[in-house]
Amino acid sequence: METMSTVTGLKSSGDVLFLMLGAVMVFAMHAGFAFLEVGSVRKKNQVNAFVKILTDWSVSTIVYFVIGFPIAYGISFLKPAEELLGKTQGYDLVHYFFLLCFAACIPAIISGGIAERAKFWPQVFAGAVFAGLSYPLFESLIWGKNSSLLQGIFKGIGGAEFHDYAGSVVVHSIGGWIALPAVLVLGPRMGRYIQGKSHPLPISNIPFLALGSWILAVGWFGFNVMSAGNLEKISGLVAVNSLMAMVGGVLAALVAGKNDPGFVHNGALAGLIAVCAGSDIMHPLAAFVVGCVASVIFVYGFHYEQEVLKIDDVLGVWPLHGVIGSWGGIAAGIFGQKALGGMGGVTFVSQLAGSLSAIVFALVSGFVVYGILGKTVGIRLSQEQEYAGADLSIHSIGAYPEDHVR
Repeated sequence: METMSTVTGLKSSGDVLFLMLGAVMVFAMHAGFAFLEVGSVRKKNQVNAFVKILTDWSVSTIVYFVIGFPIAYGISFLKPAEELLGKTQGYDLVHYFFLLCFAACIPAIISGGIAERAKFWPQVFAGAVFAGLSYPLFESLIWGKNSSLLQGIFKGIGGAEFHDYAGSVVVHSIGGWIALPAVLVLGPRMGRYIQGKSHPLPISNIPFLALGSWILAVGWFGFNVMSAGNLEKISGLVAVNSLMAMVGGVLAALVAGKNDPGFVHNGALAGLIAVCAGSDIMHPLAAFVVGCVASVIFVYGFHYEQEVLKIDDVLGVWPLHGVIGSWGGIAAGIFGQKALGGMGGVTFVSQLAGSLSAIVFALVSGFVVYGILGKTVGIRLSQEQEYAGADLSIHSIGAYPEDHVR
């Protein structure tokens, strides 16, 4: 009896440690989001990028603890600490920590699209709504306590439940498609389009952009592999598929983007975003193809968004996270099939239906929240503030203070 108790305790402790390490890896990805944005904006907006990401993370932590996680999984932490620890060494707590890192990706993704001209506090409020209410509601329908409702519909029309192992759709597509209304409501930055003609604004720092991509890529193995939830379900297939999709994205971007470093480093992220959904069921060579296609979608999608549609999405988060996240959900229904070397258990129809449902949900959420904020408190800096830069206008200090010393 004592031996059984020891074994059970070790298993619980191992699962807590496993998931905590995954949470820390995904938490580190938020530094990647920050550096990716800092490198992609002008120098006068670098401080703002850092502060936004850290503030959004902090607010997301509170609202997801009190509101979001209970909405998604029906587990409340408003109880004595002894009960929170329980017999599982606090597994629910570290599970919250891990999934918080996913929820906090939503405002981090949006931040890159609205950079350089958004007011600070209205965006903090919007991020709180998305991390505490909107995202957990959709999360509950796919992964959480209400999954039988929507998944039953997908199974009825497609023959299988919607499969999203690590969040191509639940996290990235939702974040990218919510960002689109934010960017549209804000409008383009001053000088980006003049009399209908495109005038690309220079980015500030390629090394910072590259650093952000590398941090995200390393952390992504926690994002995908640790989505197993516990040690006994860990999958080497997920790890290698993530790797293959990432390098597929890099190599395809190198060709399609004509050696452009911005496309190459975002290409790695494109591949990783696309493989999340089917990383546990695809063959590694299929994951490579999925990553290649995702990268090509980003290169041409970014050009189409910026130059044809004239949407000033600074980091291209709509094509990168929104469109490619949707592609990842659909790709799982193609390359997850046994006929293509996959594990099976998925259908194209269910994957398409699930991906489309996320788009509709995200667009409605985004337009409602940003529409209300735009009509009430406003969400855009004044022309004077935008011209001076968000760093001085909002934080009263620039990224290089010594430049202002006389």
